Amino acid sequence: MEKNVNDVLHRNVKILSKHSEREDSMMPEGSAPMPSVECVKRMVSLVKCIIFSDYFYKRQTEEEIRSYYIGVNMEELYKLLCEQIARGLLFCSCMSEEEARERAKVLALEFVEKLPEVKRLLYTDVEAMFNNDPAATHFGEVIFCYPSLNAMTHYRIAHVLHQMEVPVIPRIITEQAHSKTGIDIHPGAQIGEYFSIDHGTGVVIGETSIIGNHVALYQGVTLGAKSFKYDENGNMLNVPRHPIIEDNVTIYSNASVLGRITIGHDSVIGGNIWLTHDVPPHSRILQSKAVDVSFNGGLGI
Repeated sequence: MEKNVNDVLHRNVKILSKHSEREDSMMPEGSAPMPSVECVKRMVSLVKCIIFSDYFYKRQTEEEIRSYYIGVNMEELYKLLCEQIARGLLFCSCMSEEEARERAKVLALEFVEKLPEVKRLLYTDVEAMFNNDPAATHFGEVIFCYPSLNAMTHYRIAHVLHQMEVPVIPRIITEQAHSKTGIDIHPGAQIGEYFSIDHGTGVVIGETSIIGNHVALYQGVTLGAKSFKYDENGNMLNVPRHPIIEDNVTIYSNASVLGRITIGHDSVIGGNIWLTHDVPPHSRILQSKAVDVSFNGGLGI
C-alpha cells in the first residue's frame, strides 16, 4: 500500500511539473516575481490606517503623535507600493527590471500625493451611507461595519492606481473586496462623491460606468453591458458599454440597467426593473402594481 501511494504521488508530480503548451501561452514572459496578494492586502490595510486612523489604528488626540503613527504607516505603504507596482509592471509589460523599479517609485509617490483626495471622497461616502440608512446610529458604525464602505475603500484605492495605468494591482484590490462583500466594482468605473450602497450584496458596477454625485444603489443592482462589439477579426472591443448615472439618482434593489444609456439626474429607478433605454431627468421608472388575487384552498397556486 505504501509503495502504491508513493508511486501515484510521484507519477502525478512528474506529470504536473511539465509545462503544457496551454499553460505556457497564459504565462507572462520572463521569470520576474508576480505581485503578492498578501502584500496588496496589507497595502489596503495601511491606507485604511492612514485615512481612518482613529478607527483602524491607535486613536491619538494629539496631532503630533498622530502624525508619527501615520508617518510610520506611510513609509511602509510606500515601500510596498514600490515593490508591488514594479512586479505588476514586469508581469504585464516588456520593461526591464531596472525600468520597472524606477517607474514604480514615480507611481508610488504619485499615489501618495492622491491620498488626501481619496480620504476626502471616502468621508463623503461615509456621510452618504449614514444619511441614507436610518438604522445607522453613528458614523463610526458605517466605517467599522458596513461592507459597502469596505468595498468603496478598495475601489477608491484601486481607481487611482487604474488611472495611473498600474496593471493587475487594481483588479487584485477590487476582487478582494468582491470576494468579501459580494460587491463587484471594476476599478475603471468612475464614481462621484457622496456615493452610497445600502446592504450591497450582489451589486455589480461595470468598467465603463460613469456615476455622478449623490447616487444611491440598493442590493442586487447591476450596471452592466447589454451587448459586446467585435473587430473584423472577431476580437472583443473594450469600448464604453455601461450606463451613465447622473447626479441625485436612486436605483432600488435588483434593478438591471444595461448598455451605454443615460439615467437623467434626480431620477428614481424602482426595484426589479430591466432598463435598456435612456431616461430623462426627474423620471420615476416603476413596475406596474401587483394584482391581488385570492385563492381558495390553494387552488391556482
